[in-house]
Amino acid sequence: MAEFLEDISDCPKCNLCKSRSRVVLGAGNEHAEIIFVGEAPGVQEDKQGIPFVGPAGQFLDQLLKSIELDRADVYITNTVKCRPPDNRDPEADEIAACNPYLKKQLRMIEPRIICTLGNYATKTILKTSSGISQLHGKLIRQGELAYVPLFHPAAALHKPPLRNVLIEDFERLQQHLDAEKVRWKTILDEPPESLSALEPEGQAEQMGLF
Repeated sequence: MAEFLEDISDCPKCNLCKSRSRVVLGAGNEHAEIIFVGEAPGVQEDKQGIPFVGPAGQFLDQLLKSIELDRADVYITNTVKCRPPDNRDPEADEIAACNPYLKKQLRMIEPRIICTLGNYATKTILKTSSGISQLHGKLIRQGELAYVPLFHPAAALHKPPLRNVLIEDFERLQQHLDAEKVRWKTILDEPPESLSALEPEGQAEQMGLF
């Protein structure tokens, strides 16, 4: 993964290269069974080169701890690898430019569960028009991969009622993980076959955290 980051550190594929401080590829266990995919780096992430190190990341750490996980157990990344100016929403061409990088990460890590954080990641990865309000906390299977859409932790910071929703959804995530571990024992231990589903179809729509 370090070599991959070096390869794309000067990526010029979209206009975000003009304002970023650095490419923020991802961090965590490169052999993780669970990967969390958010939206885009923020101010602190752009400075440190690590995803989810600001207030939303601190809340994510708490949520992981609530199900007896930490960053060393999972991998964390974003759909867009560079910070949009003023933390604006990523644009369609920016999401499309970074999508091959996300697909390569998933092929390298070979996770069993992909947790999408917020509308951007959920709609990009699952190619669905359904919003996060409809899908959150549910396990969605595509081939040998399982997906669990979750509200973005930043959403809970802006809308306090979502905090308890996220806590409950992480409890569901733990239940999904326990059930999946039983299921994995009954199938051949082969790399997931459904990563091709990550290619968006048509023009991406403008989406927010909700």
